[in-house]
Amino acid sequence: DSEFSTPNSTFLFLQVTYLTHACMELQLGGKKMIFDPWLTGPAFARGWWLLHEPPADSMERLCMADLIYISHMHSDHLSYPTLKSLSATRPDVPIYVGDTSRPVFWMLEKSQVQLTNINVVPFGIWQNIDEHLRFMILKDEVHPEMDTCIIVEYKESWKADFIKNERKKLMNYKAQLVKSLQPKIYCPFAGYFVEAHPSDRYIKETNTKNKAEELNALIKKSAPGITTWTPKPGAVLDLALALMSPSRKAITDPPSGTNIYKDSWDFDLYVDELNRAITAEIFKHKSWIQFYYNWAGFKNYDLVVRVIETDEDFIPIDNGYNYLVDFMDLSFPTQRPTREHPYEEIKNRIGVMRHVVKNGLLWDDLYIGFQNRLSREPDVYHHRFWNHFQTELPVAGPDWDLFLQQVPSYQRSAEPQGIQTKSGSACTLS
Repeated sequence: DSEFSTPNSTFLFLQVTYLTHACMELQLGGKKMIFDPWLTGPAFARGWWLLHEPPADSMERLCMADLIYISHMHSDHLSYPTLKSLSATRPDVPIYVGDTSRPVFWMLEKSQVQLTNINVVPFGIWQNIDEHLRFMILKDEVHPEMDTCIIVEYKESWKADFIKNERKKLMNYKAQLVKSLQPKIYCPFAGYFVEAHPSDRYIKETNTKNKAEELNALIKKSAPGITTWTPKPGAVLDLALALMSPSRKAITDPPSGTNIYKDSWDFDLYVDELNRAITAEIFKHKSWIQFYYNWAGFKNYDLVVRVIETDEDFIPIDNGYNYLVDFMDLSFPTQRPTREHPYEEIKNRIGVMRHVVKNGLLWDDLYIGFQNRLSREPDVYHHRFWNHFQTELPVAGPDWDLFLQQVPSYQRSAEPQGIQTKSGSACTLS
C-alpha cells in the first residue's frame, strides 16, 4: 500500500507488545490501547494464576493507556485485582466493553473498584478515537451472550465487505473442520466437539490450543505463507516493519535475563479471602439451599443434581453439606426420584463453593476454575443447566440479610460444629 511506502511516514508506528496471558498493548502512532489487563491476582476464584511474569512496567503502561478494551467478563480478562490497582492511580481511564446481554461490569459495585469512565458500546458501530484511529466491537458468535472481539482501524479504510468476507471464511473453516472430524459433532453452544460415541479422546485430538508449539506447527503445515508468533512478556511485534519489508525481522524479544515465568504469587492473600465465606452466618442454616436455588431461578428441566462439599482434594467433609436438587420442579428430595432421570454429581471445594453462593457469582469460578469434579448418568452435557449457572444467574445477588431475618432466632444462636479446613477455620451446619 502506498501509505506504507515512505520510511519517515508516521503511518509506520504500529507495534504490539505482549504483556501476559491475553493482555497486549497496541501502539498506533501516538495512541496506546491495552486489551484484557490481568496483571495480578488469580482468576476463577484462585483456580488460575498467571503463568508469565508481566514486564515490570506493566501497571505503569496500564495507567498511561489512552483506552482499555475488555473482551468479556471472565476473570482472566476482567481482573478486579488489576483494576483495583489501576483505579488507585487513574480511575478515569477510558474503558470500553461491548453491550452484551449480561453486562461485562455486572460485579463492579460489589467489587468496590472505583472506575468512572466505563463505556458500553453497541456492536458493529465504529468508535472514533481521533482522525486516524477508530475501532469496532463485534459480538462473538460462539458465546454471543457474553464474549466479544475487536477490529481496530488506523489511517486506512477497510474494504466495505471486509467483515462479511472474513466471517464467511471463518464459518467455511469451521465447516471443513467439522467434516474432517466425523463422526464428531460440533456443538456451537459448548464450543467443542462431541463424539457420537462418548470418549475423552476428542479433547486431545481437537483442543490444539493446549500447546502453542503444536498449533504453530499445524498452521505452518496447513498454510506455509503464514508466520506465527508465540510471544514472551515484553516482546514487541512491529507491524509497520512487517508490512514494509516482510523479509526483515519484525519481532523483538525481551532482553536476555528477563524473568519470563512467574515465581511468586500472593496465594495467602486471595485464598484467605475466599475461605472467609466458609464461616458465614448463612451456612449455619440448611435452609440456605432452598433460598439460594430459588434465587437462581432454574427449573422445569429434567435433571437431578447432587452437590457435595469437599476439602481441597475433593474428599467429602464430615458434616459438610450433601444435598439433592431436582430441577424438574425445583425440589430438594432426600433421595433420588423413582422416575427415570438424568443425574449429575458435583463435588465442590467448600471454600470456593461457599464464596460463589454467598456472593451470587457465576459458576464459571467452579467449572472453569477446576474447583469441582463431575460425574454424569448418562454422560451427556446439559447445556441449559450450565449455561444458566454460568451466564444467566440474576445480576443482583441473593438477599442474605432477608434470609437471616426469616431464620428463627434460636437457629442463629447455634454454636459452630467444626467443619475443619486446611486453614483451621470452622463452620456450622444446622
